[in-house]
Amino acid sequence: MLDLFVKAVAYSSCIGIGATSITLIYNATKTFNFAHASLVAWGMYVVFASTHLIGHTPYHHFLLAALFGSLIGGSIYATVNRRLLKAKAKEITLMMSTLGVDLVLYGFLNVFSDYLLRVHRLPAKYFIFETRDIAIVLGPFSVRLIGLVAPVVLVSIVVLLHTFLTRTKLGVSMRAGIENPELASLSGINLEVTYLIAWLVGGALAGLSGGMLTLVVTGYTEAGMTMVVSFFAGAIAGGLYSIYGALLGGFLVGLGEYLGVSALATLVGGWIYAYRPAIPLVVIATTLLIQPGGLAVLWGGRK
Repeated sequence: MLDLFVKAVAYSSCIGIGATSITLIYNATKTFNFAHASLVAWGMYVVFASTHLIGHTPYHHFLLAALFGSLIGGSIYATVNRRLLKAKAKEITLMMSTLGVDLVLYGFLNVFSDYLLRVHRLPAKYFIFETRDIAIVLGPFSVRLIGLVAPVVLVSIVVLLHTFLTRTKLGVSMRAGIENPELASLSGINLEVTYLIAWLVGGALAGLSGGMLTLVVTGYTEAGMTMVVSFFAGAIAGGLYSIYGALLGGFLVGLGEYLGVSALATLVGGWIYAYRPAIPLVVIATTLLIQPGGLAVLWGGRK
């Protein structure tokens, strides 16, 4: 039971971090980033490949996954999103463009996994890194380190984002650009810098989320597509205009999904695990029908 709860907390923290990526990019550029799925999967494979090829533990390569995700995020903005924003494309066009990017990234990810399999003889099609986690002994109990690291990273991101957005000149300018682009532009704020930072930070959060998930779930090229509904459910439940809401919403969605399906399995049997993706879908539908503003309405925040 303890191991189940620790794993649920780790999974939920990763979903919260990834949901924040979606909200941040949407707030800045009004773009639903469907390429988020492949960004997460790439984060998983960066940790997988670097752990095997460079060495050390997966924890040593989380930062590399975040940096790689940031690089991809910045590249998406520079090559696709920036042009569409300049052309004043509608939100549906912005969203569909990221779907196309996602398919391209997914294709390259499969090429990369084939390379790891054929050249380096690594089990890149499906891999389980949970056995590489570090066990922490707490009295009579033994828990996996990711269950402690993931929530600490989640809280640290909350603190760092709050400090950046409220205490730095660049962060305040970014908030101004998000909340009122026209007024911010007239005030001399470079909106393109705001958009680029959003994609860089959003990509980093997606990559970091994927990298940490290698110690929680099975890795495979479609992993991001499998979990993307949970990330979007977290963003919507938290409130699409609140970064902090996305962190909380993602965590609660992940916790409900993980513990909820486990509780149902004890009642009706293991067959219910196949319907686990239905839980975040129910969260999305319920939130949009009852309270479209999500959890953010509780404190009236837009940050």
